[in-house]
Amino acid sequence: MPTNSAKSTRSLRRKKSGCALASKDWTERKARGLRILQVCALAKIPWLIHGLSSRPGGVSELGGEKVLNLGFAEWDARENVLENRRRFQSVLHAESLTLCGLSQIHSDVVQLFNAPPSVSCRGDASTTNCPGLLLAVQTADCVPILLADPKNRAVAAVHAGWRGTLQRIVAKAIGKMQMQFGTKPAHLLAAIGPSIGGCCYEVGTEVASEFRSQFPNASVWFDELRTGDEPNPLQWLNMKPPGHQPPPQNVLLDLRKANRAQLLDAGLRAQNIVVSDLCTACRRDLLFSHRKEAGTTGRLMSVIGIKGSGVSSSPQKS
Repeated sequence: MPTNSAKSTRSLRRKKSGCALASKDWTERKARGLRILQVCALAKIPWLIHGLSSRPGGVSELGGEKVLNLGFAEWDARENVLENRRRFQSVLHAESLTLCGLSQIHSDVVQLFNAPPSVSCRGDASTTNCPGLLLAVQTADCVPILLADPKNRAVAAVHAGWRGTLQRIVAKAIGKMQMQFGTKPAHLLAAIGPSIGGCCYEVGTEVASEFRSQFPNASVWFDELRTGDEPNPLQWLNMKPPGHQPPPQNVLLDLRKANRAQLLDAGLRAQNIVVSDLCTACRRDLLFSHRKEAGTTGRLMSVIGIKGSGVSSSPQKS
């Protein structure tokens, strides 16, 4: 029989699952058991297709529940992932668009797509102004960022973990759009999707030190900026000799705040940046979290593209 703890967990999950993904700047599209998050400002652009997936509604089985896993994984069958992707695109009315994913490597590499890629491309951001391509990034704690240039009909999708954020991946994606399409940052619309929040994202002091060396305003992205160089008060309590002190405590990093700051520094207007407050670690009833689920979890997908015809709709097989 299920334990009281298991019953309590299921009860909490049922209670939370009724909560809406939508908020002031976000809307939720529900269809066929799927719950897709969309940005109100982007949804008003007639030529644009976009969406950010959530956990419910797929054919993959994880932890005794059916989930919409959109990333290929050892625990999930390939045909399940392809069916989940088909359903996801169908709900977005994006069946005619070619899904253009990336082999993500936590880098600052930005790919330019002028046509459907014939092979899997390595990188953590992509951009295009070609109709019929659906740019995609996968996340399970990292920050997904969607960019749209309404003036020049260009889009970009960005995957920003702490390494990509440190390397200014979103600023480099904007730079690529400026070079290729004449994008003006002040005209860009940006959406920062659900990711692990500053409430839950612990990193080592060495990461804090790297951020401090790169960004003058890094201190506001941490709950307490410790780099490991500070005197350790515990050494006077535990009486251990130098070199045998307990390591400094981890710090909490707010990746969403860091990427929003980089968008502002790149020239975007504050009113054109929308940030989801959903934390993947806190809301595992709706989202996937690599950290909180010990690595065995699914992948969310954030997509953006330009409507068009004449391009193959077969999903990318990588």
